[in-house]
Parts: sequence; structure tokens; C-alpha cells
Amino acid sequence: MPADSAIATWTLRQQAAALRERRISPLEAVDSALARIERLNPRLQAFTAVYDDRARAQAAAAQESGGGLHGVPVTVKDSFDVAGEPTLCGSRLRLGHRASSDSLVVQRLRAAGAILIGKTNVPELLANYESDNHVTGRTNNPWRLDRTSGGSSGGEAAAIASCLSAGGVGSDGGGSIRQPAHFCGIAGLKPTPGRVPAVGHFPKINHPGGLLGVAGPMARNTGDLRLLYTVLAGHDPRDPFSAPVPVDYAPAGGSRIALAHRVNGVPVSSAIHSAVTRAGQWLEEAGHAVEEREMPGLERAPNLWSFFFTRLPARFTARMIAGRESEMHRTGTEFLERALEQPEPDAREIVEALAERDRLRAALLGQMELYPVLLWPTMSVSAFKHGQRRFSTPDREIGMFQANFPLVLANLLGLPALVLPMGLDEDGLPVSVQLIGRPWEEWRLLDLAEELERRRGAFPAPPIE
Repeated sequence: MPADSAIATWTLRQQAAALRERRISPLEAVDSALARIERLNPRLQAFTAVYDDRARAQAAAAQESGGGLHGVPVTVKDSFDVAGEPTLCGSRLRLGHRASSDSLVVQRLRAAGAILIGKTNVPELLANYESDNHVTGRTNNPWRLDRTSGGSSGGEAAAIASCLSAGGVGSDGGGSIRQPAHFCGIAGLKPTPGRVPAVGHFPKINHPGGLLGVAGPMARNTGDLRLLYTVLAGHDPRDPFSAPVPVDYAPAGGSRIALAHRVNGVPVSSAIHSAVTRAGQWLEEAGHAVEEREMPGLERAPNLWSFFFTRLPARFTARMIAGRESEMHRTGTEFLERALEQPEPDAREIVEALAERDRLRAALLGQMELYPVLLWPTMSVSAFKHGQRRFSTPDREIGMFQANFPLVLANLLGLPALVLPMGLDEDGLPVSVQLIGRPWEEWRLLDLAEELERRRGAFPAPPIE
């Protein structure tokens, strides 16, 4: 029987197999994760809540395998409802909240036999690229504690990378799964909107007004990501973007891949440039047609994303926090304040922006008939220092908005995108690549990511112990 402390470092699939074969018990798996949380979380601050007693009780009662994740300890981002628990989203304004029922992703995890051991940290109201707030504090990066784990799924990424959780669920409206995955050296999948129904998420992201926000899996490797995806994905009529498309939809034929080192001309770090080059070479060696090609016509995409993500909802947010502004954390107000400096959009501007987004989406999907997959950087830089907003690249200094250009296109246009770690930069921080696909073609991205992973080999664990 393995030492309890080692079980938490196994992959999600390794734990699931050992539990299925009864080489370990659910209680041993949960105790291993909880012991690691007790030891490492004081330095990471990855959790908003740890359900230790409840998780142990569920593990002790879990005698027979009830699904593909039977007995596996998992986590969810603190934007997903858990019955009877607060969904704080890092805000003092929500301290009195209690969820009446589980979110759909929690329901599906439980149905697969997983044991929820806790919820993970976020920026206030999910409104930033750093997971910090007045309620649960700042999440640190397990590779270097002076660096951010990212946002808004930063606590989830830090917990998974540090083996405090076997895997879990985040949400992504502007890179919020993929940027933390990139910073922490794990894999993350932003699915097609509606593929993983977002029922029971705060703020609501499953409304017909936009394609931006989705729920999706996060894990330490692509195989684990695929297992979580198969558990989480599937049609639910309560999500208006959801459609009855087969979860394992796999387009026939090889993948013609368009590789770009820059998006809209914004430079990236040398290590990220090298990671994209290396990934392209490996996919070419695997028999895929890889061609260096930037997709034209995307110049307005980041500005359109900013319109829908920040400027359009800014007045609603301002009314929600009115009279309690002093209770807000900088992560909840930083981008709000900038958005409020701009004129409030009128109906004509909103309709024109929606029409422009539709035209841009149609034009890009037309190009993706020839190139079903885009191989891009995840963003321009590796994990930055807490509070940092300007970044050096080999070409020039850039700001946060520019650094995130590669992330936001998939949100604006409702495309699936997967991030996979590829190596470490000169500071020993993870760097990743991003695969972007056509709607509903997550399976193609997972197949390609597993091909890259086979060539890359095992990815190192962060140094925190």
C-alpha cells in the first residue's frame, strides 16, 4: 500500500485506476490531498474553502465504484455553486450568500463519483488576471511565490499544479482558464460555449447575449483533461448555447495547422516563441501540415472583446456596488474604473458591435475551413510579479491588454482553445502553447495536445514542497 502522502501526486487517471482496482481507498486518496493542502496551502492561499470533514465522510461511505471518477478528490473554482455554501467570488458584497443547489458541473462530478474537497480562489467578481481579494487573500504561484498564479481561475490552477487537487473546473471569459494554466504549468481547455453547460455559475455566463464565458476542465496533463471533459460535457437545455453535439466528435482526416508566433504584431518572450516553434516542428513530424500563417482581419478583435467584457457591463457593475465601493478590492475595480471613463454604449453601438463580431467570426471560420487548428502563444509573457502591469519582450515593452491578445480571440468568437505546458523559461517558469479549433471540435484539440505531450515527455512539478 503506498504512503498516503504520495497518492496526491498521482495523476487523476492514476488515482481513478487505483481506486477502481481497489489498490487504494477513497479515504486514502482524500486524506492524501487534505494532508498536502494543510502543508502547502498556507503558502499558496489557493483555497476559499476546504471541505475536509465532509469529504472524509463521503470518502468513507464510497464503497462501490459509481463512475469514472469514483473516489477521486477534485476542486472547483469559487464561482460555481455548491449547495449550502457561499459562492463568494472574492467579494465582501456576497458574504451572506448561500447556494440553494449544486451547479451543473458539481452535479456531474458527483455523478461520476468524484469527491469535492474544496473551492478555489479568484479575483473579486472574476474581474482580473490576478487571484487576490479582501475575503481570502492572494494566491501565489507554486513555481515562485512572488509571482501570480493568474486569474480568474488562479486558485484552481495553483491547487492542481501543486497536487492539492487531482483536477477540477474553471471558467473562461477572457483567458481565465488558459492564462492560469499557462502560468502554473498545467493543461486547460476552454470549450465551445454550451459544451460544458454553465448552469449555477456566478456571474451568469450562459446567456444569449454573448459567446465569451464558458466552463471548462483543468488538469495536470491532457489525458486527465480528456477524462474530466467527458464527464463535464453534454447537452443541457438550461444553457441556451448548449447543443446536442456528440461529446467525442472527432473530425475525419489530418489537421492542417496555421502557426503564428504573434497576434496582431504583439511580440512574445523568447521562451514562448521557442515553445511555439518546437510545437510546430513536433506536429509536423507527427504528419500534420503546419504552415506559418497569421490570420488576417483580426485587428479589431481585442477591442471588441474589451467592449463586451468590460465596457458593456461596466454600468451594471457600478450600480451593483453603489454605496459599497470602499469594500471593493483593486482586482474588482481596476478594469471597471477604466471602462467607466468611456461613454456608456447606446443601443446602436451595441448592435453594431454584435454585427461586427458576427462578421469577424464568419470570416475567420471561413479561413478555418482550410486551417482547422491555429497554433499560437497562450500570451506574451510568463507568470508576472504580483501587481505588475508592464512587461519586457525582445522587441519592446508591452502592457497587460497587449500581452493577452492571443487569449481573447477564442472568447470573442466562441471557439474552443486548449493550453498545454511545453517547457520552462530562463527564470524557471512554465511556458505553454495554445491550440484553437473550430466550434465543437474539442476532440481534435485533445488529440493534438496528446501528440505534443508524447513528444514533450513528463512535465516537471513545481518546486514547492
